[in-house]
This record gives sequence, C-alpha cells and structure tokens, in this order.
Amino acid sequence: MPTPKVPNEERLFSLVLALLSTENGLTKSEILSTVQGYRQRFVHSGDNANLERQFERDKDDIRELGVPLETIEPPEQAGNNQNLRYRIPRVDYELPEDIKFSAEESTLLGLAAMVWREGSLSEGSRRAMVKLRSLGIETAEPVLSYAPQLRVRDESFEPLREAMDRRVLVSFEYLKPGEQSSTTRLVAPLALVQHQGRWHLYAKDPHTEQFKTFLLRRIVSDIQRSKKTFDYVTDDAAAQALSGLEKVWQSNVAMLRVEPGTDAATRLGKRRGAVMHPDCILEVNFTDVNIMADELASFGPEVVAVSPPHLRSAVIERLKRTVADHG
Repeated sequence: MPTPKVPNEERLFSLVLALLSTENGLTKSEILSTVQGYRQRFVHSGDNANLERQFERDKDDIRELGVPLETIEPPEQAGNNQNLRYRIPRVDYELPEDIKFSAEESTLLGLAAMVWREGSLSEGSRRAMVKLRSLGIETAEPVLSYAPQLRVRDESFEPLREAMDRRVLVSFEYLKPGEQSSTTRLVAPLALVQHQGRWHLYAKDPHTEQFKTFLLRRIVSDIQRSKKTFDYVTDDAAAQALSGLEKVWQSNVAMLRVEPGTDAATRLGKRRGAVMHPDCILEVNFTDVNIMADELASFGPEVVAVSPPHLRSAVIERLKRTVADHG
C-alpha cells in the first residue's frame, strides 16, 4: 500500500508537540522514527537522506515562526552530529507571566480553540507520544490539548495541487508588490514548496519556456484549470524551486538595530543564520523585501532597518502610511 500523505502543517504541529514534550531533547533518529509525518516514511536500517533533508527544512520553518528550537550536544559525544538532541524549552515557548487576559479575551481564545477541536490530540500525535514513551523518553502532559482542523495553507493550494496531479495548465490573477492592478498568468504548475514558512508555486510559462516562482498569498483570484495538459519533467521541480529560493534568501542580507529584550529581538534573533553584532545590530537574511518590510514595521520602535536602502525605504513608507491612516 502507498504511504499515506501527512499535511505539512500536521507534521510541523506534531514536531513542535514532540519537542515540547521532553526536557532532555530528542535525537534526529528518535524524531524521524516516531513523529507523525516522518515515521510513515522512516526506513529502519535504510536510507533516510530525503527524510533528513525534510527535517532540516522543517527546523528552519519552525524557527522562522519564532519557535525557540534548541540544539543540544551531549558533552560526552562532542562532534557526533548523529547524537545531537533537539528540544523546545517550555519556559521560552510559553507566554510571559506578566501577560494576562481579560474575561472577554479569554472567551475569544476559547472560541478560537473550539475551531481547533478542543479536548484531544490527533490520533497520529497520540500514537507518537505513546511510542516516545516506549523508548523511555519522559513527556510532560498535557502538552497541547488541541488538534488543528483549520488549513493554514492559502486557498489556492488545493486547486493548484489538483492541477499538478492532472498535469493541466492553470491561470490566475497575480498582484505584484507596488502594482495597482493584477495581471493574468497562464502557467504549468510543477511544484508547491514551503520556504521560510510561506507557500510558493514553482511553474513554467508555456509561451516563454521560463521557470517562475509565485508567492501563493499574492494570487488574488480563483485558480482556473484549463483543458490543456503539459508533459514537462517534474521529478526535481521541488528541489529546483527550493534551491532558487535559497539563493535569493542568501543574497538578501538586512542589518537591523534592535532593542534588547524586546519581542523583535527575540523573534528575529532566533532566525536561521541570524548574527548579533556590536551595538545591537542584528544581521538576518530574507527572501522578499515587501514581506520583510511588513514584518519589521509591525514591530514599531523595537527595530530599525539600517540596510539595505530599499528595505529601509520600504519600512519607512509603511510607517508613514500607518501614521496617515490613524492621524
């Protein structure tokens, strides 16, 4: 029987759940063989190279979301990467003690929790917890009492996935940053990939034969499937897409002045590759200047974009717009 597919968000949820559940951390082998989304594809005494690469990407996505994922090297096994242990410190993950909710806020949170199906873990996550205990790994209960029912993917994800399965061309309206109106795109969908916590479509323009990457959040219309099929090779499309996005991420470097101890310092400082320089200057990579500018502007006075100039200008423009909108 074919291995059942586990949605990406369920795999990430299960990974966070497992790493929160242990004080001593889990090795890569323990994670891949027990956690929902990995264990289905884990080969005992076999080649798990693809699964390990998936885990490395998932670690980056979790850190990008601000989750404090730690790597622990046992002193007696220094230098042995296979025995590195991973965990999420509960004290850093939970809300600070000085944050309190009013009765109304608690009610709203409760309603939101009901959407996520209050009261039980998903069956897959429960099985993973049982198997972790069978390995002698102590877990703290309850870790989380909600199993996600909402899809965190963009609305266009499923129609695009179906078009990929049927290998048909699709068209949609795409709004690029800074433009007032969208443009119609006709493409052959080759891969859907997640990079830095966001979904992208990797596709080929049938007219120009060029490969292009689209951010799903910028698709502003329904996906229209055509009756025209395509026969492009798609075996390595996802790898090509991720490689291209990684090159963009590597080439874009931001220098930020952050206020120590703030939410901005914590979240931005835990990103993959982040480097803190003297005078509270934080160096971080980014993929999309507009998304980065939106995020930096949301931190208000906690962070100042120093460079590059186009990122700094984009942040200032957003702050001016906010001032104008609110008087």
